[in-house]
Amino acid sequence: MAIKVLNSVPDFPPVEDAQPDGLLALGGQLKPDWLLKAYRLGIFPWFNEGDPVLWWSPNPRMVLFPEKLKVSKSMKQLLAKNAFRVSMNQGFSEVIAACAEVPRQGQPGTWITRDMRQAYIRLHQLGHAHSVEVWNAQNELVGGLYGVAIGKVFFGESMFARQSNASKFGFIRLVQWLHKHGFELIDCQMETSHLASLGAESIAREHFAALLQRLTAHPSLPAKSWKLD
Repeated sequence: MAIKVLNSVPDFPPVEDAQPDGLLALGGQLKPDWLLKAYRLGIFPWFNEGDPVLWWSPNPRMVLFPEKLKVSKSMKQLLAKNAFRVSMNQGFSEVIAACAEVPRQGQPGTWITRDMRQAYIRLHQLGHAHSVEVWNAQNELVGGLYGVAIGKVFFGESMFARQSNASKFGFIRLVQWLHKHGFELIDCQMETSHLASLGAESIAREHFAALLQRLTAHPSLPAKSWKLD
């Protein structure tokens, strides 16, 4: 089946029409209404600089149910010591910039293009995208992550670490906070051993889509509520 080309309307094809690698459509825009509709359907953008926007819906889908979070003994010790300070929405632009710039093993470049940065900063300004910042004792930003929240679902986008365990520390704090505030699902998109070690699991795309239909129908938590207790 040919890949659908999107133009001026976010008329995404059914996710079951995706290619075996998850590619569903190309083209279109990164405007807030496009992104929010895509997330509600289980679709996300992922492409390289200079390429058209590519929209994906992989099968299976990596997710984390907050109540299934796994915290290792060593991480429990770091958490008990408050080894890092964690904040929310205090440096969204800095977090997304760091996610784009900090090198990753096995990845020569970044998919967080300039247009992607601008799109998610706009989503943040509208109260849909949120960041977690991790600071060391010298008040330096050493880790963090960002994503999009709709209803009772948090769609994780990217994370970075400049210091060992920093991003994992922030992620655990976020999951605990999300669980406390009634979130039922965290989308991790692609399967990784790192996320699996924290309790993430793969589920069928059909199951994921059904969960989204139910959980994204709930009212979203107001942006001003995104702060650690």
